[in-house]
Amino acid sequence: MSLDANKRLVRAYFDAFRDRDEGWWDANIAPDFVRHDPGLDFEVRGPDGIRKLAAVLHGGLSEVAIPIDEVIAEGDRVLARLRFQGRHTGEFQGIPPTGKSVDIVVMDYFRVADGILVEHWALMDNLTMLKQIGAVDP
Repeated sequence: MSLDANKRLVRAYFDAFRDRDEGWWDANIAPDFVRHDPGLDFEVRGPDGIRKLAAVLHGGLSEVAIPIDEVIAEGDRVLARLRFQGRHTGEFQGIPPTGKSVDIVVMDYFRVADGILVEHWALMDNLTMLKQIGAVDP
């Protein structure tokens, strides 16, 4: 795939995640896909792992928006710098809903093979999110 096609694939991933588009996940995420994420206490593998991740995030946060600031591609790698935004309206990591807004910086690094996503390294500003919902002192 071209660099532009890889960038479009990653941009589409965020739209599909926001919209919980399971058909897109099944078509564009490898069965052996793995997400490396130090902020999670569970493993994310394949489309089913993305389903679990979406259930956790969408279960705790509503009004989800994922504006992308920049996407850079080289070879089979794509880096996306973005924001994750929402409102804390459900239980999230054991924290009852507060109704507070969340707006954090995220860096996501992907590996693409044969036109689908095969690996993902995620770095989210979880500390800021916890501060924004009042789980830790600012």
